[in-house]
Amino acid sequence: MNNRLNRIICVGLVAVISAALAGCVTVNINKTDNSAKGELTILAAASLTDVCDELKGIYEKENPNVMLTFSYAGSGSLQTQIEEGAPADIFISAANKQMKALCDEGLMNNETVLNLLENKVVLIVPQGSAADISSYEDVVTDKVSLIGIGEIESVPAGQYAKEIFTSLGIWDEVEKKANYGTDVRAVLEWVESGEVDCGVVYATDALTSDKVRIVAYAPEGSHDPVIYPAGVIKSTSNEQLAEDFIAYLQSEEAMTVFEKYGFSAAGAD
Repeated sequence: MNNRLNRIICVGLVAVISAALAGCVTVNINKTDNSAKGELTILAAASLTDVCDELKGIYEKENPNVMLTFSYAGSGSLQTQIEEGAPADIFISAANKQMKALCDEGLMNNETVLNLLENKVVLIVPQGSAADISSYEDVVTDKVSLIGIGEIESVPAGQYAKEIFTSLGIWDEVEKKANYGTDVRAVLEWVESGEVDCGVVYATDALTSDKVRIVAYAPEGSHDPVIYPAGVIKSTSNEQLAEDFIAYLQSEEAMTVFEKYGFSAAGAD
């Protein structure tokens, strides 16, 4: 009788211990959660402000342990920040020129750099403008006394504008009427307020405002394609997180948002 009782007690103890061990295993699995965690600083061209603000909300909701901080400015200014060692993880430029320079200087992880988006260049006027401006050629007429353009040295939109007017053979005359902005959003604000008669911005910028209207798209072949490259900065301490976010920017979900703001995937027909 005592032996039988001892066997029952032993079996019971084994069952209890097994259950406890199983519980421990479950707890340990939960404690080794490999979800991505961390913070990313993204330096992005000013023309990406609205779309990236929306993508930030979507991405952080889907990845609650990741915090995104965007810093917007002209691509040339952002290039300088990277060259001077500003702490950042990702760079998204509005032109290949700035990205190529950083790659040549060994400041980007070249294997991660890719052409992400494409944009269009447009001529805009204030929504209530009475001036009969309908083409880039009109800028050199009496219809325009002042035009807003991004700084030629540091703002890709300004560089594209110079290409367009040069291709039309009128840059020297346009230059005399130009007011230069530190980024494309500064030009947009000038046109919105009527401080300039017209301005050259990206189509995506114009679409964000009900205070301006597009009067002309850049003539076909008048400037280099407006390509937005993106890549991971070599000095990042969050390489995997940065690469994951670059991959997300190429996803169907992200591209749907980009397209809503007027961008298209680079290389898309």
